[in-house]
Amino acid sequence: SSVEGRVAMEYFDMAADVQSLKYAFKCHRKNENGKDIVYPVNAIAFHPILGTFASGGCDGFVNIWDGNNKKRLYQYAKYPTSIAALAFSGDGELLAVASSYTYEEGDQSHPSDAIYIRNILDSEVRPKPKVR
Repeated sequence: SSVEGRVAMEYFDMAADVQSLKYAFKCHRKNENGKDIVYPVNAIAFHPILGTFASGGCDGFVNIWDGNNKKRLYQYAKYPTSIAALAFSGDGELLAVASSYTYEEGDQSHPSDAIYIRNILDSEVRPKPKVR
């Protein structure tokens, strides 16, 4: 997770050519009245077949990313509160989303915790061909 609203792609292979592929990008942010609002990233889950991944943050959004092409593929409608955890099913056809207030705005009234199971469309998670 990241409190800076960023996701980093890093590799275990220490070869220089592989390490040159690592990068970080900003996500779970919005611009409000000219001010950049940054939301912590609480959860990441990789699609078990396609290698794309989902990120969930305190903004209540789940985004699907193509890490190889450095592009967002899809953003689901906002959940009632922060995204605390994510998990794809083994076949990649379902995504479990845990929505739970993480006290980012202090102790206050908030929606009840909930787990949502989404049916995933191929178009939401399949990487797009790289345009050259």
